[in-house]
This record gives sequence, structure tokens and C-alpha cells, in this order.
Amino acid sequence: MFRAIAVLFLTFPMTAWALVPPDYQEPPSDFTAEIEAGFQLNTGNTDSSSFNGRTKLVYDTKQTKQEATFKAYFASDDEKTTSEKYDIQLQSNYKLQSDWGGYVFGRGDFTSDRFGSYTQISTISTGYGFDAISDIDTKLSLEVGPGYRYNMPIETEAEPDPEANADVIIRTAIKFEQKLQEYTSLNADLTAEAGEDNSTLTLDMNYKNTLFQDWAFKIGVNVKYTDVVPEGTKQTDTITTFNLLYTFQ
Repeated sequence: MFRAIAVLFLTFPMTAWALVPPDYQEPPSDFTAEIEAGFQLNTGNTDSSSFNGRTKLVYDTKQTKQEATFKAYFASDDEKTTSEKYDIQLQSNYKLQSDWGGYVFGRGDFTSDRFGSYTQISTISTGYGFDAISDIDTKLSLEVGPGYRYNMPIETEAEPDPEANADVIIRTAIKFEQKLQEYTSLNADLTAEAGEDNSTLTLDMNYKNTLFQDWAFKIGVNVKYTDVVPEGTKQTDTITTFNLLYTFQ
């Protein structure tokens, strides 16, 4: 009996190693998420420094891809709140199984900006997109399609009771990702919304450096130009962020 137990004890670890090798890794998940928070500098319609947060959720399968991004910006000085802005971006892609490839998408962008030139901005769009470049180091996606935008201007002395503006738009977007080195990457999204009454151009760019495992340091710049703004407000808003980012899947 003792000899049988000893043989079992000696052979079990070898069997375990055969079943689960030491370099085993879990298969990649369809779901990924990013959570970040940090310091920001605002220039344009608001000049202040404070904190911001961002959460991005992605569910990517063979047939579809779902993305949701939530951003919050808040700043105050010794006397009052100087900046308060919330962004929600939702996009659903359906991947086409054809010779042309690509995908069709539906997208919604919603902004509440207490001190911006427009306090409420809602944009719904749809269209077609495709990956012009997709390899291990470089990704480039292009999107185009029609949409609808609703803007509520901020109250000013000249317009104490402003009227909302609704506009049909054409939205185009360029999404670029470049892996610079093993632990660093550069991302840039350029979006243009052209309408009969107003047009906007937004550049969202960031540099990410992985510190260890799933933690990274991220520097981001968001620049938005609006062609027509209420009197007394600026056309260009810039947000610079310095964040600590955690990625999990």
C-alpha cells in the first residue's frame, strides 16, 4: 500500500505538468476594458487644471464589434466650478463577409458641457468603414456616412435665451494606431462633421507607455474646432490629459 501511494505521489506532478505546461496562457478574450484617471489642463473657453476620468469597453467578435466610451472632466478654482463636461460615445459595427470586407456602423455621440460654447451636443450617424491597414504594428480605419446633430448654445448676454440648432451632417473619421516599440504606442482619431449650418473638426491623440503588466502612463490631447460659435465664445477647445491607465480583459 505504501509503495502504491509513493508511486502515485511521484507521478502526479509529472502528469500535472503535462496537462498544464508552465508557459500556458489563457486564450484571448472577446471583451476588453480600459479605465484611466489623471490630471488635465484646459485652454479655450475654460482655463483651469483639475482631474478627469475615462472608461472604454469593447466587445469584439467575429461578426460584430461593440464599443462604449465614457469621459468625465471636472475643474474648479477656489471660488467656483470652472469646467464640467461629460461625453458618451457608442458605436456598433457589423462586419461584412464579402470580397470588399469592411463594416457598417451605427454611432451616437452625446456631450453635456456646462461651460462650453454649446452646452448640449447630440450626434447620431451611420455609414460604412473599412480597415485600410491592419497588421501587428499599424492599424488605419476610415469611416464615412450621414448623420444628424443637435446643438444647444450656451446662454450669453447677447443671446440670453438661445435656440437649439438641428443639422443634417456628413461624418468622416480616420482612426490610426501605431505601435512604436514593445511598450509604447501612438493613437490618433480625426473626425470631421460637415453640416449646412455648422461644421466641426476634432483631433483626439494620445501616447501610451506601458509601465508594468496592465498599467500604463498616457498623455492625451483633444482639440475641437467649431466653425460657428455663440458670440463671446472661442472656436477652439483644447484638453490635455496626463493619466494612469489600467487595461483588463
